[in-house]
Amino acid sequence: ASLIFIISLLLGTTITISSNHWIMAWAGLEINTLAILPLISKSHHPRAIEAATKYFLTQAAASALVLFSSMTNAWCTGQWDITQLTNPTSCLVLTSAIAMKLGLVPFHFWFPEVLQGAPLTTGLLLSTLMKLPPIALLYMTSPSLNPTLLTTLAILSTALGGWMGLNQTQIRKILAFSSISHLGWMAVIIIYNPKLTLLNFYLYAMMTAAIFLTLNTIKVLKLSTLMTAWTKTPPLSAMLLLALLSLAGLPPLTGFLPKWLIIQELTKQDMAPAATLISLLSLLSLFFYLRLAYCTAITLPPHTTNHMKQWRTNKPTNIMIAILTTMTVTLLPISP
Repeated sequence: ASLIFIISLLLGTTITISSNHWIMAWAGLEINTLAILPLISKSHHPRAIEAATKYFLTQAAASALVLFSSMTNAWCTGQWDITQLTNPTSCLVLTSAIAMKLGLVPFHFWFPEVLQGAPLTTGLLLSTLMKLPPIALLYMTSPSLNPTLLTTLAILSTALGGWMGLNQTQIRKILAFSSISHLGWMAVIIIYNPKLTLLNFYLYAMMTAAIFLTLNTIKVLKLSTLMTAWTKTPPLSAMLLLALLSLAGLPPLTGFLPKWLIIQELTKQDMAPAATLISLLSLLSLFFYLRLAYCTAITLPPHTTNHMKQWRTNKPTNIMIAILTTMTVTLLPISP
């Protein structure tokens, strides 16, 4: 059954990305939402059900707003084409709908809760694949969007993603706030250079996938369990450390590339104050990435001793993790 849901997810994403007509884009978003709901509520835990309900309500509201903005635009201009979004009211409504879909501030409240209620693999889908259709819609409508609104949303997201992440002990919530601040970086540049947004998204998805898959293999959900995880699989802990530092955007690693290019582009566009502000705010999230990395590197004495035989495991996921982590750490020199 989960195969059906995964196929539906891919189908909905593909429909939204490849559509020209607003109704098709909306249909793709709806298929996506309905396909991920069973994956969130799979465990039948009350928290998972609550997460699925919250997710459904926000996504349904956002989809309705997408439909509403496209209808308003069609009503005023007679155009149903996605790239022809010219009516200013429609642009504002669409931006807020997409912000709601993505979890940009001030519509971010659902995202940490949903990620905390979902299992790690579903969390990975939620923070990567489910963000692709809304970002594709923003990419297609980017020439007509309102710069002030988007920059405000972006800076607020980076600030809030940083501040709220400081106080968390649950790793999924920390990753949710990290996702919010990365989305801020993507939103700030979408008007000036949409390709950079896509590059940032791909690299972010890759780094997040590495981290989620590693956490899923070492079965860690809290900071406290992260400290004793090194006894089970020391190599995986080392990889997690590098992937976290890359997600934080530290220079020799891949995660530095999108930040570097975005700051460069913003300064070219006379947006130096915004660039300074958003870079300073990403220091907040650097703090909690470093705390995660410190907890990964810390070596508390283990509770049990015969864990060491789990070291050499040749599961396909481990090979995936190895490839993803290598890319997460070393892609910077071959950047465009």
